[in-house]
Amino acid sequence: MKIGLRILLGYFLIVAIAASLLGQVFLQEVKPGVRQAMEDTLIDTANVLAEIARDDLAAGRIADGDFARHIRALEGRDLGAEIWGFRKRNVSTRIYVTDARGIVVFDSTGRDVGKDYSRWNDVYLTLRGRYGARSTRNDPNDEASSVMHVAAPIIDRDAQGTPKIVGVLTVAKPNQTIAPFIARSQNKILRWGAVLLGSALVIGLFAAWWLSRQLSALRRYAQAVSAGDRAAPPDAAGEFGDLGRALETMRQKLEGKQYVEQYVHALTHELKSPLAAIRGSAELLEGDREASDASAPTMPAADRARFVATIRAQSERMAEMIDKLLALAAVEHRQRIEQPQRIDPLALVRDAAAHAEAKFAQKALRLRIDDASESAALSGDPFLLRQSLVNLFENAADFAPAASEIAVRVSRSASTLRIEVADRGPGVPDYALDRVFERFYSLPRPQGGSRSSGLGLCFVSEAAELHGGRVELTNREGGGAAATLILPLA
Repeated sequence: MKIGLRILLGYFLIVAIAASLLGQVFLQEVKPGVRQAMEDTLIDTANVLAEIARDDLAAGRIADGDFARHIRALEGRDLGAEIWGFRKRNVSTRIYVTDARGIVVFDSTGRDVGKDYSRWNDVYLTLRGRYGARSTRNDPNDEASSVMHVAAPIIDRDAQGTPKIVGVLTVAKPNQTIAPFIARSQNKILRWGAVLLGSALVIGLFAAWWLSRQLSALRRYAQAVSAGDRAAPPDAAGEFGDLGRALETMRQKLEGKQYVEQYVHALTHELKSPLAAIRGSAELLEGDREASDASAPTMPAADRARFVATIRAQSERMAEMIDKLLALAAVEHRQRIEQPQRIDPLALVRDAAAHAEAKFAQKALRLRIDDASESAALSGDPFLLRQSLVNLFENAADFAPAASEIAVRVSRSASTLRIEVADRGPGVPDYALDRVFERFYSLPRPQGGSRSSGLGLCFVSEAAELHGGRVELTNREGGGAAATLILPLA
């Protein structure tokens, strides 16, 4: 399982558990909270009405006095109220009064007058000076039929002014009347809970995608570095950016150390041959000088000139190798083109041809340029691309027969530009096709010419890769080889 998916699942699980617990708490508190608010209102109502009913109860006219008449008048009142979207048209409250024995002496519904309510909690507790309330179902099997009863004492004073409880007034209200408010609150909680979970899922998906994207970029970068490819550290934010830069610094230090070690070994190996030739020629010339001092026969002038030429040629080869090695090292060490420029490919080819003109003149070679680029343009480093073409021209000149033609064709496709340099030389042996771009690998030149440094084609390959392209070397039909530089269009 990918780390992004793990993070998403863990995050969403935590949010789901938190939302579930929070939702349950809210749902469990909604109904008690609303009922507590209703009970508080009923307490106030019961005590107000108890004060109003006191005189009629003390006078013995509670059933037909002013209090009873006003309470019964509520039956026909149209309240016309709208409470937060719910209409209320009539009174849903029942009011009954019991005497000091707990016998019902007034009932707004008229159904329980004369009954003994002394054992009900609301009456029983209130008659004993305590807070009396109860919630009782009209139908024992139906929870929705429960009714809340809240009582208040009716207090009168005797002849000596001592207060005493002479009765109890109870206000009863069905819990069902507040059910719509509870249901609406619960629905809102559930709806917003669903919105919360949905938002958490979206945020979790985005966070998991972002983390996975950052980690994937770092992983691809590490894999590219491990494969030896050119790769820039990913453009990441925060700690991921710091990690990418730390990896890049570590890569540069490790590659720098390995690069130096490889080049020391390779350069040491390649310099052995010209140094051996120079030393051998120098020893022969030095021996001839000592023999000349001893009046011995001296070396023929032709041999002396040949050894001197060998020393000069091998010295030039070493200097050329060092120069090309430095140029190659500069290309290999770069990760990107810092300031790319827009380049005309045809002008680039002509500029490179001018730099290789002396090489062409040595063998009376002709250069033919075919332009099918349709005014395409490149983006990159003009110096590196020109030097790459110069290397291809000089390589073709080394293998091309004297007085032959080197053909250059510039063409384009949908997204790339191709510069092909072709000669009519002996071509490339099959065993060497896969190795010609290796560092220090070179093939013997025709007519016994000395090998090159083996760094030219390697430079071309590195420069092409630095520009996001590649170079190919194939054999032509009818003889010869064709090197093709393939680069992305600007």
